Amino acid sequence: MGVESPQSDAELLQAVREGNATGYGRLYDRHVAAARALARQLVRGAEVEDVVAESFTKILDLVGRGGGPDSGFRTYLLTVVRRTVHDRSRIESRQMTTGEIELFDPGVPFVDPALVGLEKSLVARAFLALPERWRAVLWHTEVERSKPADVAPLLGLSANGVAALAYRAREGLRQAYLQMHLNGVPRHACRPVLGKMGAYVRGGLARRDAKVVDEHVSGCEECHGVLLELTDVNRGLRVMVGPLIAGPLFGGYAAALAKPVLAGTGADGLLRVLGWVRRVPKQQQAAVAGGAAVTAAVAVALALMSGTEPVRVGRPPAVPVAPLPASPLQPVPTPSEQPTPVPAPTETRQPGRARLLATIDPLGSLVRAQPGIVGLRLRNHGRAPSEELVAYVDLPAGVTLIPPARRHHSSGTLDPVGTVDGWACRPSGSGARCVREPLAAGRSTAVFLRVRVAEEAPEGAGPAVRVQAGPVRAQARAEEGVRTTGAPARFATDGKVAVRAIGNSLVSCSEGDPACWEARRRQGDRRDNDLWPMTALDRDADPGTTASSAARLTLPKGSQVVWAGLYWSAGGEAGPIRIRPPGRRAYLTVRPTEVTTRELPLGPVYQAYADVSGLVANARRDGFWWAADAPLREGVSRHAGWSLVLIVTDPSEPYSQAVVLDTATVVGGASRRVRMPLGGLRPAAAPARLELVTWEGDADLRGDRVSLGSGLLTPAGGDRDAGNVFDGSSTGAAEMTFGSDVDTVSAELGADPGLTIATDKDVVLFGVAALSVRARS
Repeated sequence: MGVESPQSDAELLQAVREGNATGYGRLYDRHVAAARALARQLVRGAEVEDVVAESFTKILDLVGRGGGPDSGFRTYLLTVVRRTVHDRSRIESRQMTTGEIELFDPGVPFVDPALVGLEKSLVARAFLALPERWRAVLWHTEVERSKPADVAPLLGLSANGVAALAYRAREGLRQAYLQMHLNGVPRHACRPVLGKMGAYVRGGLARRDAKVVDEHVSGCEECHGVLLELTDVNRGLRVMVGPLIAGPLFGGYAAALAKPVLAGTGADGLLRVLGWVRRVPKQQQAAVAGGAAVTAAVAVALALMSGTEPVRVGRPPAVPVAPLPASPLQPVPTPSEQPTPVPAPTETRQPGRARLLATIDPLGSLVRAQPGIVGLRLRNHGRAPSEELVAYVDLPAGVTLIPPARRHHSSGTLDPVGTVDGWACRPSGSGARCVREPLAAGRSTAVFLRVRVAEEAPEGAGPAVRVQAGPVRAQARAEEGVRTTGAPARFATDGKVAVRAIGNSLVSCSEGDPACWEARRRQGDRRDNDLWPMTALDRDADPGTTASSAARLTLPKGSQVVWAGLYWSAGGEAGPIRIRPPGRRAYLTVRPTEVTTRELPLGPVYQAYADVSGLVANARRDGFWWAADAPLREGVSRHAGWSLVLIVTDPSEPYSQAVVLDTATVVGGASRRVRMPLGGLRPAAAPARLELVTWEGDADLRGDRVSLGSGLLTPAGGDRDAGNVFDGSSTGAAEMTFGSDVDTVSAELGADPGLTIATDKDVVLFGVAALSVRARS
């Protein structure tokens, strides 16, 4: 005796369109847990069930009119839930009149304001280009990580059939992603390799062709990034497509969905739908659910309660409806007939409520045996101020707070990092307890804690946070924990902030050689320090210095210095450097607080660092900064230089995140490519500004490339060549800066933020990366 297989979502939707009302009850049973899981991230209390009921009613109305999804019910429903919450808040705050409700259609594109631009990413565009059935199986299996056996009834397949369909959908996603790269007019040499990359990832290339791809990717950063994304499309789906469909709270939704929930019956659920329609003021019922939908809801509820045969609901008189696309993220034509607009309801508006979204991440990386920074960020996306914020931060094993400075020991308060924004933190348990005054509606705040990672700290779970603000709760856990490699953050902050950097070299070619003047003007074929015996450059008029150079600093109008770090590097042993701010006649001696030594082909070199925030904050805003007499060695291939790196407020900038990583890392030789994760920077596809400080670059040795995960970056100065970034040019200096590079690049942050430095022929010491990126807040 055979067992009847359950109807798929597509079959149930078609049955509802044909008038079989019981199919909608089955759809409700299958997907109500997901709707509740997302609604609970957005609203609280009884409002959860109201949002769920309203969302199902809207889709029922649309399906009854011949529109709505064909098979991807889950993603359509989640988009409707988010849109419903958004519109309800606009109605309560009087930003939308009730007359606008009648224009509602779940198919209208809805991208959360915090995620604007995400839909333009290549992974998201490739996903939306797939057939709806492929999108559905990828959503369930890869984004929500459901088992094939659990997805099988939704698609009307066996578990093996789901696995096979998911495999085909992943291949289709890879091909769509590659096609979009090809449509972006890549370099001529990249086109044949991109065409083979799909087969390469599947292991379907002949050995000779695979070798061609290997060789090309090893020297092309852009194709290397494509290969990484193709190899791990699942991560791209969760990082880009998950938030695109379920919103900024996708992580909470996924966690809630993974917990077992007792689902209500179709009868109970649809009675709630019917009850919701009855509670809506009569003037609005026509706006939010057409007469056909209300009739269908009544019929379904009666059928399920009575246990009778499926009820056939007669289709209403023809209301012209344009065909609607399957994807809830594509434009949808509005019906040609609309209910009559009605005046706004006269009942008293419900007071708004605070709603908190929390994130916590290491900035850069938490690296064994090194200090680091953990950042907590909160946003109130509700309609009212929160109560006082209390955050409990739990650190992973082997990670401890750095004790406060001597001046804070008596109070026990931790040293602040960044702009602080009113937070006060104290050690508590395995982490910290941080308190702040109430957070206004629509505002964001952040606090950063300095930590130290033990040498034996285990890799694994990241830091976590629990936030209380009266009755409002929020929590989060970082995806990344302790790592064995990476770049920890030196400094981090949020706000209307931006990064800046200037610098210069302290050595140059001999002025007595006419070719030297040509090289200093970035001309000729002797622009490398490998082609000259480098001698101390002394440009100031001070007889007390032996090596000196200047760089011009220009800050945004109305800005203030938040943090400033001075870096200098040369061959030999480190020591103090002398610095002269604009308008000052005398040099000040700055001693290094941290020195890192590395081995380059010519021998040991150092990078020294000192915090000069107070000095820079009290100096004249704009003008020439001079540096002099850092310990250095002269000779062929020698370098010596300095850089001033800053984070400043900028009133003209939107709310942004800024972080400084300083890791003296050798790139080249055996390590031709180094990637440093940029943890704690979440908004993918957001505009970013990057300042890079690098030592020992050569202008005539090509092949130096930089990427943030969204293509090669072109520096604003020097030769402006994306294939030769480290070319002896420094912001603030007009001439050739042999062996010293301070580069500014504008970029778009990739889906999986990380800074990649690569060089084919040269060997450089990568020193500092300062990054500011717009936060969608």
